Amino acid sequence: MSQTKKAAFTTLGCKLNFSETSIISRKVINAGFEKTDFNTKADVYVINTCTVTDNADKKFKQYVKQALKHNPDAMVIAIGCYAQLKPEELADVEGVDMVLGIEEKFNLPHYLKTLSKKPKAEIHSCEVADSTAFFSAYSSGDRTRSFLKIQDGCDYPCTYCTIPLARGKGRNGTVEQIVENARQIARDGIKEIVITGVNIGTFKDNSNGTTRKFIDLIKALDQVEGIERYRISSIEPNLLTDEIIEFVAGSKKFVPHFHIPLQSGSNTLLKRMKRRYLRELYAEKVAKIKSLMPDAAIGVDVIVGFPGETDDLFLETYRFINELDVAYLHVFTYSERPNTEAVSMDGVVPKVVRNKRSKMLRGLSAKKLTAFYQTQLGTTRKVLFEKAEKDHQMFGFTENYVKVSFPYDEKLVNTVQKVQLKNIDQQGNVTVEIKKT
Repeated sequence: MSQTKKAAFTTLGCKLNFSETSIISRKVINAGFEKTDFNTKADVYVINTCTVTDNADKKFKQYVKQALKHNPDAMVIAIGCYAQLKPEELADVEGVDMVLGIEEKFNLPHYLKTLSKKPKAEIHSCEVADSTAFFSAYSSGDRTRSFLKIQDGCDYPCTYCTIPLARGKGRNGTVEQIVENARQIARDGIKEIVITGVNIGTFKDNSNGTTRKFIDLIKALDQVEGIERYRISSIEPNLLTDEIIEFVAGSKKFVPHFHIPLQSGSNTLLKRMKRRYLRELYAEKVAKIKSLMPDAAIGVDVIVGFPGETDDLFLETYRFINELDVAYLHVFTYSERPNTEAVSMDGVVPKVVRNKRSKMLRGLSAKKLTAFYQTQLGTTRKVLFEKAEKDHQMFGFTENYVKVSFPYDEKLVNTVQKVQLKNIDQQGNVTVEIKKT
């Protein structure tokens, strides 16, 4: 009897990529493969790529080398955004055997009927404009939370972004399809769902003769038994309606945690980026959330070094964020992406200046997070404890996204515990005391 072939997967980039890697790996397992860790010997290595930054591009080559170090004869396959956007570039990387595009990746088992190194990498990819299908996905394997894909693609022409080129036009599943996935996640014993997609606020389901939007979807998800928490991963400020904010404020399952892309605190730059809001709207959304949920955590995406960002415009962003009642930042240093409008704009910011500004905003983020955590000390919250262990400590997040640490106790893994937040430790996490019920 032939030995079961082993397949290993790794994921670069966003939560959406993680959800898709999970569903693709399950298809491979159902085709008769055994899933193994990427750091072990396998017959097939699958790398789900990202192309948001130059760093993600470089990481791909590192993973190829890592795979071939474990097994020089293994088949190496590239999937994901980078694979769709620059298939020839990935195919030219030494050791890569196959590149699968936006739709082809979901039919991976078909391409694994013969496993052998290729003299020249094969490319199987459709034109992104021809991709109109929605492939549902959710992550599994982590007992604590699941990333649930509700939407793919984007119709927003932001001048710096390659995602519409890599993922195509916006599209989504039906409310019923997504609710059924949530029920399956609950049956798997997972307590928390993170709702993810490229531009989730554009969700629109016309399948039953009426138009159901994002607010209708989250209301339906709120009724799924067995799920204790939902997080909305990232939603554009112009799509975060007062109705959505008010619903989350009154829900027992949707947590007071929002991640809202800002990208710049300068209206001049927001217009250059072709964002669909101005800073005044962003400030209004933050104020609305805080008026209904004073303890809510709000995360902010921001890009530094965009073409035309002068010292004064950067300081405009810095001061705007500094005055906002937000908890943390995700800082992205602008990198030129081919085939985007921004790549040919004037006012290029030197990379050394970009890095300096990025460091300033990361420092502001650390200050904001510490200040937010300090407001939570002494309060009683609910924590979902995770499996990960480090230095005999386990970790988890409160509903409003405070990361806590507690002496490791296996019985607490994947349980929700009522705790009192005590102190901020040297690692920046909050120590807790479990409250007896």
